[in-house]
Amino acid sequence: MSGYKILIADDDPMMASLLSAALTTRGHAVSIAKDAMQAVMFAVKQQPNLVLLDVNMPAGTGLGALKKLKASEKTSSIPVVVISGSSDMTLPATVRADGARAYFKKPVDLEKLCVQLEELMRQGPEKAAPTLSAK
Repeated sequence: MSGYKILIADDDPMMASLLSAALTTRGHAVSIAKDAMQAVMFAVKQQPNLVLLDVNMPAGTGLGALKKLKASEKTSSIPVVVISGSSDMTLPATVRADGARAYFKKPVDLEKLCVQLEELMRQGPEKAAPTLSAK
């Protein structure tokens, strides 16, 4: 399988490194943004196949970045998957309403996450948002 271009936006270096290692091992090209503003700029410039977006980051929240990505003609069709350790029970519905394709609660099973991300990318940007759980 040829790899996909994936942008990971997470300010936690350990989490970003774990996600990156899991995805690059599967043949994907990974870029890492350390904050919300950088995530939006990278997505516009790099046009990844998928953005994996943390919610709590500096320079704006992941929710703000999600809204900007979905509002821009250049990035609106890029699937965005939100990953968060938040205990907010309304967050999954909120991010889906804002255009995210899926939501994953940290900590995640990296193997299951990778498989489900690859399935989302194979489906392309037109499919409806599935309900996914990577726990």
